[in-house]
Amino acid sequence: MAETIGSGSSMTDKSAKIFVAGHRGLVGSAIVRKLQELGFTNLVLRTHAELDLTRQADVESFFAQEKPVYVILAAAKVGGIHANNTYPADFIGVNLQIQTNVIHSAYQHGVKKLLFLGSSCIYPKFAPQPITESALLTGPLEPTNEWYAIAKIAGIKTCQAYRIQHGWDAISGMPTNLYGPNDNFHPENSHVLPALMRRFHEAKVNGAEEVVVWGTGSPLREFLHVDDLADSCVFLLDRYSGLEHVNVGSGQEVTIKELAELVKEVVGFEGKLGWDSSKPDGTPRKLMDSSKLASLGWTPKVSLRDGLRQTYEWYLENVCAAKK
Repeated sequence: MAETIGSGSSMTDKSAKIFVAGHRGLVGSAIVRKLQELGFTNLVLRTHAELDLTRQADVESFFAQEKPVYVILAAAKVGGIHANNTYPADFIGVNLQIQTNVIHSAYQHGVKKLLFLGSSCIYPKFAPQPITESALLTGPLEPTNEWYAIAKIAGIKTCQAYRIQHGWDAISGMPTNLYGPNDNFHPENSHVLPALMRRFHEAKVNGAEEVVVWGTGSPLREFLHVDDLADSCVFLLDRYSGLEHVNVGSGQEVTIKELAELVKEVVGFEGKLGWDSSKPDGTPRKLMDSSKLASLGWTPKVSLRDGLRQTYEWYLENVCAAKK
């Protein structure tokens, strides 16, 4: 029943008010850049200090006052394995609060369409590869991020519930591993790609002879440039109106070894690359099946090499320059 809601192209009014929740993060900032590039002139943006999305009354008054036409929900509490293990109550509680408040207030105050963004960690740890949308809730989650994953699954289900009960156009997109400008390059809690970039850069600057990476380098991973994700978000808001969430990936796999070699080349580190095989490799393969999105007519445009070059330029201009 839900496939027909809001069918047809809808993102035609460039002056329509769009609320991008989480506009300072990796994903939100890319979505803002994309919307501005496409000529959208009426973006509503609030920092956490200006609007705490975990406070229900504040969110309700914001929606009552601003009345956005579209909402892109990219705000979330995120972190790596250590953070998830240390603060499980925060990862489930804060994310549930943000989602519930924004989705409910958006519905109540007449938002035309909402896009909720999740993560590939919603899928079972041992889901068949490549992972299709139908794999959701078919097996146990990866224990190291189950609190975050359960919150994101609840977000998908909340959107579906409002669509079924109220006929409201709420959709969900599930991105694969993302990278790009505004990524987290923190030494302890960044993800594999920015962590490699930082390590190779520091090795180059310090004249180190070798960089040693954990594991064997054999696991396969999929990466999508955040600008491609932003492009897909506008595409989905414009063209998709279905009950099921949609995977957003590049469909391209690289081994961690290939990734490390590529980052080493882009950074210009000329020393050796070593592997500590006594350290864990993690999941052997994690690829999403994005054929549903491809069948709708969207494909990514940024190659991994070009995306890494652009990300390294951003790192030099923003992270390194900030230290000086």
